[in-house]
Amino acid sequence: MPLDSTSAPPLWTHDRAVRYVVPLREGGSLPAVVETEDGATVVLKFRGSGQGAKALVAELVVGGLARSWGLPVPELRVVELDDDFGRLEPDPEIQDVLRASRGVNVGMDFLAGAYNFDAAADLDGVDPLLASRIVCLDALCWNIDRTARNPNLMVQGGGLWMIDHGAALYPHHDWATVDEAKASRRFAQLADHVLLPRASALRSTADEARRALADDVIDRVLDAVPDALLLDAPAGVQADFEHGGEARAAYRGLLRARVRSVTTVLGLTA
Repeated sequence: MPLDSTSAPPLWTHDRAVRYVVPLREGGSLPAVVETEDGATVVLKFRGSGQGAKALVAELVVGGLARSWGLPVPELRVVELDDDFGRLEPDPEIQDVLRASRGVNVGMDFLAGAYNFDAAADLDGVDPLLASRIVCLDALCWNIDRTARNPNLMVQGGGLWMIDHGAALYPHHDWATVDEAKASRRFAQLADHVLLPRASALRSTADEARRALADDVIDRVLDAVPDALLLDAPAGVQADFEHGGEARAAYRGLLRARVRSVTTVLGLTA
């Protein structure tokens, strides 16, 4: 069920990395398992990786909206990297990423004992309402990375967890092309969503999304995203925005328009 934004717990925890445990080389961004000052084991994505700060913004925005809706996302963490973090790691590629990632990064708690979702084995056990909510959120957030080939879902103790939202919100890579028409357009990749065959409640979920992702919920999530990520840009590239308020206004307009158009986004007839 959606959480009351006036009494909801923090969207994410602020923490500091203290030990680099092991790199995760499955993807191209070279995330890692790290230990934090709070004693958590975290899968951390680095601002200095190839996907850059916008992937981390997407992690926070999509993860924050999901958690606000009561959807299963592991504990999110905004994690600070000190200058000397990981200095003993021998791999020069890792050192390059760490040097470029000093300051704010984003991770989620490691799911001990979890395994990758396999549609052939696990799809029939997914609750149709949960499937509908996940499909709806992914469509609203342009998440192209929840396919049978790459579901970005984990199963732990019979429960489903949503992970890895860095590829979502792809319009934010080219703000000059964003307008009301793009924000309200049908999600073209909907047919590829791994949970779509179980999402039998999309119409009622669309109505629920308007309440669960109301303007105040969107505002709460965006207000919590650090300026350091919203204003980050690669070396030699001008940042999209001059200040955090301007960035939040752009995301706010995009997401509010998207939610208003949820039936169109999902391809539902009136």
